[in-house]
Amino acid sequence: MTTAKRDTYTPETLLSVAVQVFNERGYDGTSMEHLSKAAGISKSSIYHHVSGKEELLRRAVSRALDGLFGILDEEHARVGPAADRLEHVVRRMVEVLITELPYVTLLLRVRGNTDTERWALERRRDFDHRVADLLKAAAAEGDIRADVEVRLATRLVFGMVNSIVEWYRPNGHGMSEREVSEAVVRLAFSGLRAH
Repeated sequence: MTTAKRDTYTPETLLSVAVQVFNERGYDGTSMEHLSKAAGISKSSIYHHVSGKEELLRRAVSRALDGLFGILDEEHARVGPAADRLEHVVRRMVEVLITELPYVTLLLRVRGNTDTERWALERRRDFDHRVADLLKAAAAEGDIRADVEVRLATRLVFGMVNSIVEWYRPNGHGMSEREVSEAVVRLAFSGLRAH
C-alpha cells in the first residue's frame, strides 16, 4: 500500500468500510483480518484508530441511534397534537433510515451477543417505547383509529419502516427519499383503500 493512501485514511472511512463488512458478513462473522483486507490497511493501522471491532460496532450503531433519537428532539416531534407529532416522527424515521442506510441496517441486525449489541438493543427499545407512547397519546386524543390495538399498530408501523433496509437501494428504484417517506406515511395513516 502506498503512503499517500495511508495518509488520506480517516476514522470515518474506516467506519464506513467496517459497516459494509459487518453488513455483508455479520458482526460475529467478521474478524480484524477481514476489516484489514477490506480497508486495505494493516491491522495495526486499524488499532491506531480504534481499540477493536466492538468499538467500530459501537460507533456505527451510535450513528444510527443518534439519528433516530435526534428526531424526537425536533420541534415537530415535540409540539402539537400527538397524531401530527407521530406522523412527523414516522416520516423522519424513514428519512434517517435512508440517509444512514448501512448504519441503520447494522443496528437492525444486532442480536445481543456482546455488551455493545445489548446496549444498542436497549437503546432501540427505548426509542420504540417513545414512539409507542406517541401512538398511545394520539389514540387517547381520538385522532387515530381505536380498533387496532396500540402495541400491534406500533409493531406494524415499525415493521413497515424497518423493512426498507431489505429492499431500498439509493438510485436503484427511481424513488427519492421523500417519495418513500411520503408513501409510508400515507399507508400508515390512511391505509390502502381509496376513499
